[in-house]
Amino acid sequence: MKTILLINDDGIESPGLISLKKKLEELGQVFVIAPKDERSGIGKAITSAGYVQIVETRLKDGGKGYATSGTPADAFLLGTNKILKRSPDLLVAGINLGPNLGIDDLLNSGTLGAALEAAIHGVPAVAVSYCKQEFIDQQADKARITQEKLEFAAKFAQKIVEYVLKNGMPQDVDIISINVPENADSEKVRITNLSYVGYKDIFAKEKEGYRIASWKLDDYVDANPETDVHAVKEGYISITPIKVRLLHNREALESMIKNIQFE
Repeated sequence: MKTILLINDDGIESPGLISLKKKLEELGQVFVIAPKDERSGIGKAITSAGYVQIVETRLKDGGKGYATSGTPADAFLLGTNKILKRSPDLLVAGINLGPNLGIDDLLNSGTLGAALEAAIHGVPAVAVSYCKQEFIDQQADKARITQEKLEFAAKFAQKIVEYVLKNGMPQDVDIISINVPENADSEKVRITNLSYVGYKDIFAKEKEGYRIASWKLDDYVDANPETDVHAVKEGYISITPIKVRLLHNREALESMIKNIQFE
């Protein structure tokens, strides 16, 4: 039986986690470890100062899970090394309550942070996000997202995960990032590129200082029709293949060094 490690960044009680767990259990043995509370926007951060606790808990569906005081990336490392004591066949992250589009989200999202940590350690990863059109009050609006609203995204992700477990990841792909818009249609699917356009001004001034109070798809701007941003804004499910490999132009740096005189 295949082993699936399931992590999110919205907290272990998120409906996105339970919706996805239900579908994944039809494909293999699912181990759940996730932050006790929401850790969105923390990226691939790990806890380097202080202690991280792991507590066995009962999930909303009655199943067993592990709640951690750490980050989603911590959850992958702890789940792999302390709970499973081996690498899982697949890491699945989500369902994230909100979009994960473009380079900023890739580097900032806790959901994708768990996927990046997995990929770095040679574990294939699938990240799933539900792209609600807008969050006026993030906490309150997320609380209104039910498992029923996430059913389609969970079923769609299940098909992708099933393929990967049977056939392996496509060549040169470390992470598959799936973004499912509201009212998605399985006939409207695009394979997309990651957008390299960063956020607009997303901080609002309030009495206490600056805060990201709301989150909207309109905050993502990219006119390139091949990107994940463009696809989701047109109502398409976006599937983005990501390879974790930074490019190094050593020749350019060698040329620079030759032209610097060090005393």
